[in-house]
Parts: sequence; structure tokens; C-alpha cells
Amino acid sequence: MKVLLVNPTSANIYGALGNRYPPLGLAYLAAVTRERGYTVSIVDLDLEPEHPVDFGMWDVVGITSDTPRYPEALKVAKEAKKEGCIVIMGGYHVSFRDEEALSSGLVDYVVRGEGDEVFPALLEALDEGEPEDVAGLSFRRNGRFVRTQNPLPPQDLDSLPLPARDLLPMAKYRTNLRGRPSTSVITSRGCPFNCHFCASSAFGGLRWRPRSPSSVVDEVEMLYRDYGYRAITFMDDNFTLSTKRVSEFIDELDRRGLDIYWYCFSRVDTIVRNPDLVRRMAEAGAVEIFLGLESGSQEVLNSYGKCTTVKQEKEAVEILRSCGIRSYGSFMIGGIRETRDMVERTIRLADELSLEAVQFSVLTPYPGTRLFEQARKERRFLTHLWRYYDGLHAVMRLDFLSPLEVHNLISRAYRRVYLKAKTILKKVWKVLYRPQEVTSLVRGGIVAFQVGKSFKEYRLKLQSAFGR
Repeated sequence: MKVLLVNPTSANIYGALGNRYPPLGLAYLAAVTRERGYTVSIVDLDLEPEHPVDFGMWDVVGITSDTPRYPEALKVAKEAKKEGCIVIMGGYHVSFRDEEALSSGLVDYVVRGEGDEVFPALLEALDEGEPEDVAGLSFRRNGRFVRTQNPLPPQDLDSLPLPARDLLPMAKYRTNLRGRPSTSVITSRGCPFNCHFCASSAFGGLRWRPRSPSSVVDEVEMLYRDYGYRAITFMDDNFTLSTKRVSEFIDELDRRGLDIYWYCFSRVDTIVRNPDLVRRMAEAGAVEIFLGLESGSQEVLNSYGKCTTVKQEKEAVEILRSCGIRSYGSFMIGGIRETRDMVERTIRLADELSLEAVQFSVLTPYPGTRLFEQARKERRFLTHLWRYYDGLHAVMRLDFLSPLEVHNLISRAYRRVYLKAKTILKKVWKVLYRPQEVTSLVRGGIVAFQVGKSFKEYRLKLQSAFGR
């Protein structure tokens, strides 16, 4: 049986700025599938949208899909079905909207949750007969919707083979971190925090499952020696959840003498509680940390279930700055009961913090989140056109802000943070001493422009629908 794995195209504005990473989820699937003796290949249409695909060469086509890319995933499924392929879809969106995907008539099986064990088990079941006994599947039989029991996700991540990067055009994923070629690594799964707006806990479970420090550094060293990468982006939601593991990871880097820059995601409360560890991280090559700040209003943070404070946000940024680590912060606008004053507090905070980079997004009720269920129960959805569920378009009715006001506030937030003279002069000053910083200089302006452009079509739709 020959298997093709497909990463659909997206309209992510950050990809247009040069942030390109390989689809590691599919690369993990390819690795475990190949270990079972199947012929497997990967096509990344997000990287190469014009890549010709001859679906007639393949028996099974597996497609991953998050919510905004679901329409593109269905297009891929349609082409695969035309050639008689068995179509299997997985990823966040269909894990929580499996019946919708199957009702399209274009999908034969949905793999729910992490597919490392479910997907190869399904292939073996297809070789032998019916897959009724495989946990984590959804499918239709004789007009009946079937959902098998929920699977236990992989518990020992060290036992999984490393992602099959040899099946990807790695040289085309051009991303730099402080002037060094960078690529991505995943070192843990699952999330115990279950924030109101995030589906990670529902998808990967509440139990955090880390790889061992030695396993992580094995992968880093392989990327360093075999591919020439000198920087790593750790894509985990919770890279710093265990300070003991971070410390052991640093020890292992030192022991092997690996000179790398690295970037990770962290929570502000972790930073505030562990300033000494943050200094060690900086000494070990940590140059940038992404913080989910979310809001400058404590009321909004509480409604999101973040269990953090605005005071901690300020303290965390100051600690990182004192250690020479750049802070990248994300904020969301458009909470169900958020007022204009609360948004203004967020914009002021983002401006005052003088972060290296800021991302403003529209709060979006993704399937699998508690926010989605609240929006469903309260009949707040403006549209179920999934391509608009990209963090750039208002898709909910709110108590105090109209969709157009949310869009205008997002645009103003970007302009205030990125396009004021003080910020531009500071960036120009950096470029004089570090020419590689030129990308950072123009990034904010491009983001602001792209966000404004993306709103135009949707704004017309909203004005047509609501007469304002």
C-alpha cells in the first residue's frame, strides 16, 4: 500500500514574511508509517502550492487540517477521490468536527487526536479488513456514523522515530533566528492548563508528556551535524513547564558543546518564578521567547482562564530584557464581554512593553475549545465559513463591540505599536549595527498592511449582512 501525506495551503500572513517551518506532524506520521513497511511520501502544498500531484499513484491519501485550512483540505480530498484513493483526514479541525468531514462524502476516515499510533493501525486494518477495532477513528458504514473509542495518545515520546525530514524539501524552509538558519523541533505534547480559547488540552490531553533532555538534544545535534542548522525553534506550547527538564537540557547542550541559538514558548508565571533559570537559558543560547500575554485587562485574562496577571506580564518581559532575551508577545482582541476600555488597556500595555515583536489576533472560537461551545450555546456565530477562522476575522457576536469595531481596533493596535516614529527609528538604529535585522525592520509594517488588506473583503460582507 502506497501512502501520500498532504499539507494543504493556507493564507497565513506570517508565512508571507518568511517564517516557514516543515509540517512536523506529517513528518512524524511518515516516520512511523515507514517503519511499518509502507511506501510513504509527503507533499507540502503550503510551501509549494503549485506542486503537481498525481493522486493516481497512491492508494491512500492522508490530509491534515486545522480550521482555516479545512476548505483547502476538502479540495485536496476531492482530487484524491476522483482517482479512487482512500482519503484519511486528521488534525485539530476534523478531530472535533468528524461528522461534518465525513458528511462531505470526500473523506473515508477521520483520525482523531494524535495519529502516530492510530494512523498506521488503520492502514494495517485496511490491509486485513474492517477497522472497527481501531481506537480513535470516525467513519460511516451503511449510512451509519461510527466513532470508535477515544485513543490514549503516545505516552513514551522518546520511543517515536524522529520526523522523516528526508521526505521534505528542507532547504526550501527558509527561516532565520538572529541571522542563523533555523528549523523547528517538538519536545513535548499535551497541556494541563485548558485555556478557554485553546484546543490543545482537548486534542493532546491534559497530561503533559515530555521527551527526555537527551532525546531532544539527539535531534538538535542531528540537525546541527547533518543539516547545518545553527538555531532551533521549539514549537511546544509548554517548553518550560518543567524547569528541571530545561536545566537538564542546558546541561546536555553544554556537555556536547553545541553552539545554537534557540527560541521557545513560555508562560509569564514560569518566567517570574524562575529568573535564575532564565539567566541560564540566555547563557545557553536562548535568544527569543514567545509569551502568550493575551490581554492588558485582568478581567479579560480571568475570563480566558489564563491563571496569570498583568503584573506578571510586565515582570516577565523585564526579566527577559535584563537577560538579553527578546520578548515576542501575542494579544487577542474580541472577548465576548470585552469592552473598548479593556481593549485600550491591551493596546497601551503592548505599546509600553516595547516588545521585539507583537502579534494581535481576533479571539476565535475554534472547534474543540470551551469558547466554541459557549458561542454555540449562546448563538453567537456570525459565520461557519471556516476560512475566516484564522485569527484575523471577527466571527462572533459580542456584547459590547461590533465586528467592525474589533477589526478597526486590531488595525489601530498594529499601527500604534509598529508604525510610530519611535519604533521605526529604534529598528533603523539596530540595522546600522546588525544588517541582518532589516527583516525585523519591515516586518511590523508588512503585518499592519496585510491585516488591513485582509479585512477589506470581510468588512464588505459584514456591512452587507448588518447594514453598518
